[in-house]
Amino acid sequence: MGFLAVIAAAAAGFVVGAVWYMTLAEPWMTAAGIKRRPDGKPESNSPLPFVLAGIAMVLVAGMMRHTFALSGIDSAGAGLVSGLGIGLFFISPWIMINNAYAGRPFRLTLIDGGYATIGCAVIGLVLTLF
Repeated sequence: MGFLAVIAAAAAGFVVGAVWYMTLAEPWMTAAGIKRRPDGKPESNSPLPFVLAGIAMVLVAGMMRHTFALSGIDSAGAGLVSGLGIGLFFISPWIMINNAYAGRPFRLTLIDGGYATIGCAVIGLVLTLF
């Protein structure tokens, strides 16, 4: 059952990312400095980022499940708030550090950190529904 919860939570996190970045595609590509074709789509069409994102979601969901089990987090509300905290206070600051050292715009940190926060909240919620 734990494996199924991790896969479901990872899938939910991935879907949140798809919706997030489709909604914020233009500002994200501008902030990230993504080169675009004349039709406005990114030059690269490699599937690698999507594969890596899927792997990352499984890793995040798996570690969150482990942490929740050790901490006794088992209600939907606690999962949602704990996931939100992980995204907001663990992952987003790390994104900010990476972007700051790379000289990237703070807007990129807000977009990527927003996804980390909301995505982890959804993962935490889904993990506690099983």
